[in-house]
Amino acid sequence: MAIPGRCRQPVRDHDGTPTLKYSALNLLRQGIAGHKGWPAAWASPEPKKSYDVIIIGGGGHGLATAHYLARNHGIASVAVLERAWIGGGNTGRNTTVVRSNYFFPESAAFYDFSLKLYEGLSDELNFNIMLSQRGMMTLAHSHHDLEMMNRSCNAMLINGVPAQMLTPDEIGKRAPALDMSADARHPVLGALMQERAGVARHDAVAWGYARQASAMGVDIIQNCEVTGFETVSGRVTGVRTSRGDIACERVGIAVAGHSSVMANMVGARLPLRSFALQAFVSEPLKPVLDTVVLSPATGVYVSQSDKGELVIGAGLDLYTSYAQRGNLPMIEDAVAGLIAMFPGFSRLRLLRQWAGIVDVVQDSTAIMDRLMYDGLYINCGWGTGGFKAIPAGGYTFAHMIAHNAAHPLTEGFGLDRFASGALIDEAAASGIAH
Repeated sequence: MAIPGRCRQPVRDHDGTPTLKYSALNLLRQGIAGHKGWPAAWASPEPKKSYDVIIIGGGGHGLATAHYLARNHGIASVAVLERAWIGGGNTGRNTTVVRSNYFFPESAAFYDFSLKLYEGLSDELNFNIMLSQRGMMTLAHSHHDLEMMNRSCNAMLINGVPAQMLTPDEIGKRAPALDMSADARHPVLGALMQERAGVARHDAVAWGYARQASAMGVDIIQNCEVTGFETVSGRVTGVRTSRGDIACERVGIAVAGHSSVMANMVGARLPLRSFALQAFVSEPLKPVLDTVVLSPATGVYVSQSDKGELVIGAGLDLYTSYAQRGNLPMIEDAVAGLIAMFPGFSRLRLLRQWAGIVDVVQDSTAIMDRLMYDGLYINCGWGTGGFKAIPAGGYTFAHMIAHNAAHPLTEGFGLDRFASGALIDEAAASGIAH
């Protein structure tokens, strides 16, 4: 394997054409030329016989891992294997919220690092990820909720993450469409606010990482399903795929809801279950909501996209599944919760619905560890928080693969915590499902 170090930025793509930087000047030049000179954003090579590292999963975490392997560790002999198309799994099936309002120090440090990476990601990737830090309000509907929100706010401040509590008057000014009346179905008594939270464009995150990784020599291979692993004397030596066997020195698995399926191929059992997590988009309307609003009482959260659509999320479907469609009762519950918060939205029509398959761990904290064989690593268990974790997840997973050791930010994310009892039970602590 290549010696970790700083990777020199390339001047040419896989096919030898010059790497074209996205800029206002190049946009003007290409416009004059009829936009016929833009090269492909990333190459689509045939798989080679061998690589230093293979990343299974072409979603946000897999692509980010490949990018940081090349950029931070000088390892560019990397293949990202995706059984369908990149960004077509959970990365393209979420509500795009990014935040770091967590309770435990380990979670707060990790997710705030991820948010900081998001804040500089457009410049780093030379690709506009459309980050909009519009803030996120977590509503308190009872005195018990209010006590929990104050506790969470204090924990965030202790952990070095800026946060504040909002009064009902302040909430009403930020979200005028919210039902703030005394006889509301769920009266609003206050809210926990993280100003730096917001949303980013999910496909832009995947495409930006793919483009930059490809420019640094990473092979992105779509329509390539991994069907098994090759091992010798307790060490992984390659993978079997629908496009032939590929040898390698190390393998990183980042396949979200199908992590247990992949682990079963080497005889490993993981402490997680897979559920469908649905989201919905309404017909577009004029700007009415310029922040993200989450109601723990209804389990619903909502933001408004740049196109005017309301992006609506809710809780998990209540049974395990690998189906990317979800069920009608959850749609009904989400719509009822939305209307309880925003009665004025009752006449809107839903345009489309989708579901991602999320892998949920009992303590709602991710798993990043070595798995069964030397040279085999897994990044999984992000549950409903995978999108916001993409930059830090890729950054720390690349460190683990390059150095065969956990990054300091993910030392508590190992499988050994289930034996020792050192769980990071974030769902119970913060009371936030998403």
